[in-house]
Amino acid sequence: MGNTERNFLGVEQLSLRSLIFGALGSCIITASSMYVALRMSALPWPTIFVAVLSMALLKLFGKTTNNEINITQTAMSAGSMVAGGLAFTLPGLWIMGIWNSSSGFSENFIKVLAIAIAGMLFGTVTSYILRYRFIVKNGGLPYPIGLAAAETIKAGDEGGKKSIILFGSMLVSTIYTFLRDQLAMVPQVFMYKSTILAWNSPMAVGMGYILGALYTGVWFLGALFSNAFIVPFGPKLGLFSDAAAATAFKTSAGIGLMVGTGAGVLIGIIISAIKKFAKKESNNNSAFSDKMKLFNSSRILIIVATGLAFVFTVTSGLSVVPSILLIIGIFIVSVMAATITGQTGINPMEIFGIIVLLAIRIFVDIDAAEAFMVAGCVAVASGFSGDLFNDYKAGQVLGTNPKAQLISQIVGGVIGTIVASLALFAIINQFGEIGTDTALPAGQAVGVTAMINGIGDPVVFGIAALIGAILYLLGLPTATLGIGIYLPFYISSAVFLGGVIRFVADRVRGKANNETGTVAASGLLGGEGITGVGIAIVKMFTGA
Repeated sequence: MGNTERNFLGVEQLSLRSLIFGALGSCIITASSMYVALRMSALPWPTIFVAVLSMALLKLFGKTTNNEINITQTAMSAGSMVAGGLAFTLPGLWIMGIWNSSSGFSENFIKVLAIAIAGMLFGTVTSYILRYRFIVKNGGLPYPIGLAAAETIKAGDEGGKKSIILFGSMLVSTIYTFLRDQLAMVPQVFMYKSTILAWNSPMAVGMGYILGALYTGVWFLGALFSNAFIVPFGPKLGLFSDAAAATAFKTSAGIGLMVGTGAGVLIGIIISAIKKFAKKESNNNSAFSDKMKLFNSSRILIIVATGLAFVFTVTSGLSVVPSILLIIGIFIVSVMAATITGQTGINPMEIFGIIVLLAIRIFVDIDAAEAFMVAGCVAVASGFSGDLFNDYKAGQVLGTNPKAQLISQIVGGVIGTIVASLALFAIINQFGEIGTDTALPAGQAVGVTAMINGIGDPVVFGIAALIGAILYLLGLPTATLGIGIYLPFYISSAVFLGGVIRFVADRVRGKANNETGTVAASGLLGGEGITGVGIAIVKMFTGA
């Protein structure tokens, strides 16, 4: 590829064509993401798919660089998580009969668009504030999706052995996923008698390999505790009245640990800030300098963006007090989202929406329509920032200018919010109904609707949150433990398999000589992601 970086509007590495291609790609990826989220109750990260697509387009139109490719894919994937945030929450408005598909489009569309824009702005601000801590400081968290994207782009540039390994494993994963999802020639899961043992997913195995033995081991311990002990044996041992009570305990404990992790991160940030302040107090000039920098350009942008987001939340129908509480809640759960996405590659955005919603209801009474708007805004913000964190991770590996990535993400995000809002109404109107036993199952939205008035056992949740915070401050990856407790066992076991393979490979080949394994794992992850997005796009246009 060419070695000369472009410079658009005075921003190093940014190019006009990266913004144009990114915006066009965002339209397609966002619409297909909305479709697959509503139809399949799932949403694979599109990052690898758009990395390959960006590489192909830019090479077709002349010389390019790895950084230009990364900036282009940053814009392309931006709207996908906006679509996911809306699809995983707002369909509850139709499920509960608050809205219907045939009336009130104009008024309701403005509300959805406003809440999507607010979430996009919040996600932009929080990821900008937290980038240094989660991406740069001490090497940052793994962010397996971002790392896989970087390896994909690097291999496409370097060619040779790396390229063969990457695209070979990607091809195998693509074919395997197509046989599984489209032709049903390969089982979705591996079973023993009536028990599901593992998800048949190259993506999960690849993700586990990238995360490594520590994160996946802790993850699997959580899965064993909840799914192999609490749920099956808890009722038999008299710990719970029935399986439903055991499952409620599992859910409350898993979410509590994730919330506790976020609390632990916040406590760590506060402790770090106090230490820094104490050092600066010993130097009077330093304290004066800080006062002079109170209104620097970064802080002004943060304040302006937050103010605009507040206006959009009010436009969506929220009153002033819930909107203010929403802002506070988003800034808190954004830390959780960054940690969990970085440690696991999974972003349970609808759960963050429920957490903030229930917290707001402690202080003020809001109706069901407002509740869904709160959950939707938080989910969009968490998803959007998670996508940007993955892009920042890829940028750290490739040496991409984060300012260029931020601009690209905003361009793709603005396009994405419009397309996602339109697609939500268009798809629901096309199918006429939504919810369990319909053509649009919208599993996450059904779950949000069921949990909108409560989150299980508050005592278990509180104890788990306290334990999560303490364990995090002791240096343990409690977010992965919570994910393991919360998620179905078959997902955890598939990810753990990848971690076991990494453990063995590190000891056979040595950690320093195992780079090819990471490249191969990136291909497995990318192949399934590409196939999932590709199938969604075809189904969206064919109506299949």
